[in-house]
Amino acid sequence: MVVNYQHPIQCMRYVERQTSGFPNLFVASAGSKIYTYAAETGKQLAIWPEAANAADSTVVSVAPSSEGDEPSAKKRKVSPVPERIAKGGQSETSTAWSTIPILAVSSDGNYMVAVTGEDKCLRVFELEEGGNLKQFSERHMPKRPSAIALVEDDKTILCGDKFGDVYSLPLIDTGKSSIAPKVHGKIKPNQPAATTLTVHSKRNLASLEQQLRHYGQKEKTAEEKPTSAFELHLILGHVSMLTDLAYVSIPLDATSGRKRSYLLTADRDEHIRVSRGPPQAHIIENYCLGHTSFVSSLCIPQWAPKYLVSGGADDHLIVWRWNEGRLVHKAPLVEEGTDSEVIVRRIWALSLTKPANSQENANVILVALDGSSKLLCFTLESDGSLKAQNSIQASGNVLDLTVPTEGSSIVVSVDTVREAGSTQEWRTAAPSPSTLVEAFRLKPASDGLDWEPTSDTITAQINSEGTSEISADLAEKHKKELNDSLYSLGNLRKKNFEDD
Repeated sequence: MVVNYQHPIQCMRYVERQTSGFPNLFVASAGSKIYTYAAETGKQLAIWPEAANAADSTVVSVAPSSEGDEPSAKKRKVSPVPERIAKGGQSETSTAWSTIPILAVSSDGNYMVAVTGEDKCLRVFELEEGGNLKQFSERHMPKRPSAIALVEDDKTILCGDKFGDVYSLPLIDTGKSSIAPKVHGKIKPNQPAATTLTVHSKRNLASLEQQLRHYGQKEKTAEEKPTSAFELHLILGHVSMLTDLAYVSIPLDATSGRKRSYLLTADRDEHIRVSRGPPQAHIIENYCLGHTSFVSSLCIPQWAPKYLVSGGADDHLIVWRWNEGRLVHKAPLVEEGTDSEVIVRRIWALSLTKPANSQENANVILVALDGSSKLLCFTLESDGSLKAQNSIQASGNVLDLTVPTEGSSIVVSVDTVREAGSTQEWRTAAPSPSTLVEAFRLKPASDGLDWEPTSDTITAQINSEGTSEISADLAEKHKKELNDSLYSLGNLRKKNFEDD
């Protein structure tokens, strides 16, 4: 009997519900689906999209183009990545996307924003009491989103895309269209050269009136033409692909209690820009310049918001005093003299409870490298330096992690389809049962921090529930498509001809 692979969990979030009586959840995306689990037991509660509705999503409408007089909407069909073939010869999934790379949850735990890959769509869901996902809206962005954040008490979504732009849009769709600003005054090229003073014959006067009506109607149409089918505001742009963004508010001074918000954005051209938060995002405060390759992840610790930790395709992390644009410390990611190339997949700043009933929290920086089964661990010292601690060894490549409310352990999603340490080579046999998530906790150590795996019934239950299956005899072409959907950061590395 052939054992099929399970789609690894690409993105995972712990959802703490603020509504009385609503249980806490884990929300995860794997392949083209989103799963919800009960946080207390790990029992699977819901899957989105349901099989009955998946076929309806094969054809997607793209938002109207704002250029020229093109048709108001286009339709295109996206072929789904092949998955297990069910009885009857039909694909188990026929959605217009094959990945859901980004999930963001509101602070009250009532709403979730998901980005579906190929159709460039932002989808807002309500997390119902029983863990079901009720879709509120779907908004097709001009370019594929690469990073999102929920700000201003979760009322606004900030969305950065691969074209380098950052947009602001309301969490709950208002139903309004974004209208191009009105053109004030008359534009000479759009007016006929003749006037009633230069035209005298009845025939020519009638022709002139027709021209004036035509140009007047054209001007009115141009003023009122929607630029988007939903409310959308462009707030800033880079000249390079945007890779990550971070939003933070800090006090203006120690006495007034007033705060000022800032938006930090990173791109493929090694830049980190510090701008003011909306509606003043056009004001650039400074730049953090020091990376020599693309920046893939930004992280501002909640307990030390004056510091920024950034990483990318360099062989080190950088700590900044971002409001000054000052480099504080570089922490190596590889041993000195090692030639291996690394890419930072993501950086997390966590405040965890220390073992042995300690009242003191451990403030740690965890770093996942693309295609690595090790989770690197650092502590952020008071002077802004990073001190290396013992790393966490997972059973497969680390994809994402989340922290339950207790704060004493972490839940890590791992890729056990590919060989540990590889982004392309698949395991010779699918593991049974598949490991989707693992739990680790801090353990007592005489010096520094150390970690140990935990035998967690919750993670065991999530692993037993499984995700959608991938055929064990999948063609190499389709394997490559799946590899690229999980490990695409390497494509950001510039080739020799791009250096200029």
